[in-house]
Amino acid sequence: MRFVAEVVVQLKPVVNVPRGLVVRDGLRRLGFDGVHGVRVGKHLEIELDADSDSACRDLVSAMCERLLRNPVIEDYSITAVTAAAGATA
Repeated sequence: MRFVAEVVVQLKPVVNVPRGLVVRDGLRRLGFDGVHGVRVGKHLEIELDADSDSACRDLVSAMCERLLRNPVIEDYSITAVTAAAGATA
């Protein structure tokens, strides 16, 4: 079955986020004074074949561990796994 997994990769909380500071400062200059922090990350949408939702999550976790994130400075979360449009069991 074909699935689509959505993954978010972000810097760990202890890592300084220069891009987030730039975005935060830009928002403040635009009048959004209530913005205190911004974290910038990566959003990935991966379409893949797997036997089940659980197997899909396992495959995507392995991809994140081996390539998609730097384990020293980044964390990841799989935010959604859905059957791909037109996928059949």
